[in-house]
Amino acid sequence: MAKLIVLTFITLDGVMQAPGGPEEDASNGFPYGGWTVPYFDEFSGEVMSQQMSGPAEYLLGRKTFEIFASYWPQHAEDWPGINQATKYVASNTLTSHPWEKSVFLTSDVLVDTIRKLKQQDGPDLQVHGSGNLIQTLLKHDLVDAFWLKIFPVTLGTGKRLFAEGTIPAAFKLTESKVSPSGVILANYERAGEVETGSFA
Repeated sequence: MAKLIVLTFITLDGVMQAPGGPEEDASNGFPYGGWTVPYFDEFSGEVMSQQMSGPAEYLLGRKTFEIFASYWPQHAEDWPGINQATKYVASNTLTSHPWEKSVFLTSDVLVDTIRKLKQQDGPDLQVHGSGNLIQTLLKHDLVDAFWLKIFPVTLGTGKRLFAEGTIPAAFKLTESKVSPSGVILANYERAGEVETGSFA
């Protein structure tokens, strides 16, 4: 069965908005676009390249898709296979695009389609960016793993990874590394229900 993996840059306080530059997402007056740049080093880049080099299909929100579509078709040598991979796009407004193998999913079919894709033996589904879409995935317990890059900065404002879609869920750490600039690269897999106890 295919896994659904969320790959996300986040701050220590959980913000994921506009990590790569001010132009990515300035909604709600977000003033800190590009907050990953001072910390992104060769080590982090190598880990990202490894995670993005395997066979995968992609599940993207509309905004992230449009950012990707404006860049990656002309730079596919830096992301092998991205042009040939299927890109599933969650959107109620965008229905077609010249970027090959783009499939558009409206909100009324999104969850059922993802569940069917996960039941197949195809490649894993990777989610990049797509903060609003992630809330839907969390709400319906569709996320199998998080591959997080946790940056040593707090912002106090901005869209957060674990926002209104978050449900009680347990995860286990499967891999962790720390970059020279202090970025924690941590992979978590879904691990059943939340367990509680007492020290009394």
